[in-house]
Amino acid sequence: MQQPSLSKKLLTKVLSVYFILTLVVTVGQIVAEYYNAKNYINNELTTLQNTFAGSLTRAIWELNTPQTLNIADGLLAIPTIEGIIVRDDNGAIITQSGRYIDIQQRFSNQLVSKEVSLSEQGSGIFGFTFPLIFEFSGRTSQVGDVTLFSSRDIVIERIKVGLYFLIANAMLKTTFLIILFLLAFRRYLIEPLADLSQQIEDLELDQLDGSKVIVAEDQGAELSFMANAFNRLLARLSDNQGQLKQTQQQLLVSHNKLDQQNLLLEQEVARKTSGLSQAMMDLQQQKQELLHKKQALREEIEQRVQTESNLLQKQRELQETIDNLNLAQDRLVQSEKMAALGGLVAGITHEVNTPVGICVTATSFLDERVSKLSSAYQQKQLTPKMLEEFLQEAQQSTALLQSNLSRASDLIASFKQIAVDQASEATRTINLCHYLNEIIRSLQPHFKKTQYQIEVNCEESIILDCPAGAISQIITNLLMNSLIHGFEDREHGLIRITVLDNEHNIDIHYADDGKGLAADQLAKLFHPFFTTKRNQGGSGLGTHIIYNLVRQTLGGSIEVSSQLGEGLHYHICFPKKLNR
Repeated sequence: MQQPSLSKKLLTKVLSVYFILTLVVTVGQIVAEYYNAKNYINNELTTLQNTFAGSLTRAIWELNTPQTLNIADGLLAIPTIEGIIVRDDNGAIITQSGRYIDIQQRFSNQLVSKEVSLSEQGSGIFGFTFPLIFEFSGRTSQVGDVTLFSSRDIVIERIKVGLYFLIANAMLKTTFLIILFLLAFRRYLIEPLADLSQQIEDLELDQLDGSKVIVAEDQGAELSFMANAFNRLLARLSDNQGQLKQTQQQLLVSHNKLDQQNLLLEQEVARKTSGLSQAMMDLQQQKQELLHKKQALREEIEQRVQTESNLLQKQRELQETIDNLNLAQDRLVQSEKMAALGGLVAGITHEVNTPVGICVTATSFLDERVSKLSSAYQQKQLTPKMLEEFLQEAQQSTALLQSNLSRASDLIASFKQIAVDQASEATRTINLCHYLNEIIRSLQPHFKKTQYQIEVNCEESIILDCPAGAISQIITNLLMNSLIHGFEDREHGLIRITVLDNEHNIDIHYADDGKGLAADQLAKLFHPFFTTKRNQGGSGLGTHIIYNLVRQTLGGSIEVSSQLGEGLHYHICFPKKLNR
C-alpha cells in the first residue's frame, strides 16, 4: 500500500489551517458589515423622523388626510423605507403601506410617548415608532404617532458589493497562497528529496568505497544532515564488508580443521561403542534394581498418606477442642462481666440503703408531727409556738429528705449509666473526667470502709466519642485488681490515674503502690486464667479482658511494668477517633 506523500500532508494541513482562518475572518467581516449597514439605516430612519415629523404633525392636526397620505407615499418612495404606519390621536390607523409589523398587537390603541424600536426576527423587518407632538401657544399635545420600517433585504442590498469584494479577495489570496506553497514545496522539498532518493538507488553495494550522497548547500540543513548520516552509514557498511571477507577466510580454515577432527572423532566413536555396549548391560541391571526400590518407595508413600489422613483427623478434632475452649472462654468472660456487675449492684444497693433509710425516718417523724398538729388544730389547742416549732422541724425534715434523696438519685444515676455501659459496647459521647469520677463513685461501696485513696488527674475538656462500656470495664477491673491483689494485707494504699491528651491519642497512666508482681508473674499477667488467687475464687480473666478491650474494642495498646514491693503501673494508649 503506497503511503501518502509528506509534502502533500504538510501542504494539506497548512492550507487547511489557512482556509479555516480565512473563512472565520471573512465571516466576521461580513457580520460586521451587516451590522454597520443596519446601524446606518437606523440612523437614516431617525433622520427621516426628524425631517418629516413636523409636516406630518401639522397635516394630522389640521385633519388634512390627503396631505398625510401624500407625505406617507413620499416616505415610502425612499429606498431605505419599506413600510409606514401613521395613527391619529385615538390610535386609529390613518394609513399603512409596504411591509410592516402589526403594531396593534404590541400597543393596542395606546399611543407611544417616546421612541420605541421594533423588530421581527422571522421576516427580518425592523423600525422605529415615534410620537407626533404639535406645539400651539406654548402648549404641546400628541396628535398621533408614525412608524417607519426597513428590512434585512435592504441591509443586504447595501452591502452586496462589499460582500462580493470580500469573498473575491479571500478567494484570490487563497489561490495565490496555494500556488506559492506548491512552488515552494516543489523547489525546497519534493525535488531535493527526489534527487536524494535517486542517488541512493544508484549506489552499487559491491563498490561502496568512495561512494557518497551529495546535497547542494542551498537545499537545507535537514537534507544535508540526512546525507551526512547516510554517508556515515555507507562508511560503516564498507568496513563491515571488509570484516566479513576476513571472517569468511577464517571460516574456511576452521572448516578444514573441522574435517580433520571429524575423522579423529569417528575413530574415537568406534572405539567407545564397544565400551557403551558393556555400559548398557550394566544400566539394564541397575534399572531392575531401581524398579525394586520404586516399589518399596510406593509402599512407603501409601503408608505416609494414611498417616497424613490420620493427622488431618486429629487436627480437626483438635480444632473442635479449640473452638469449644474459645466458647468456654467467652462464656467465662461474660460471667466475669456479670459477676462484676453483680458486685456493683450489691455495693450500690448497700450504699443507697443509708440515704433511703434516713428519708424513711424523716418521713415518719414528719408524719407524726403533722398528726399532732392536725389534732391540736381540730381541738382548737393550736398555739403560735406549736406552729413555729412545727415549721422549724418541717424545714429540717424536708432539707434532710432533699439532701438524702439527691444523694440516692446521684448514686442510682451513676450506677445506671455504668451498668448499661458495662453490658453494652455501644458508642456514645462522654466527658472523660466526669465519666472516670462516675466509675469511682459506683465502686465507692468497695472502698468506703478502707483507707485507700484514689487520685484522678484529668482535664475536664477531654470529650470522646467511644465505647464507654469498654472504658468502664477497664477502669473497674484495674481498681478491683488493686483492691483485691495489690493492697492485700495492707491498710493504706494510693491509686493514681493520670490522663494526657496528646492531640490524636489519649494516654492513661494507672499506678498503685501495692505489693507489685515478680518478673515471671508479670510475663503471664495478660494470659487468660492466670491468677494469684486460684483457690480463693479468682478466675484469671480480669487482666485478659482489659487487654482485649484495649487492643480490639479501643484499637490501642497497653503496657505494664512492676517490681516486687513497688506497685504496678499500666500505660494505656488509644486513638481519639476509632476506625470502625
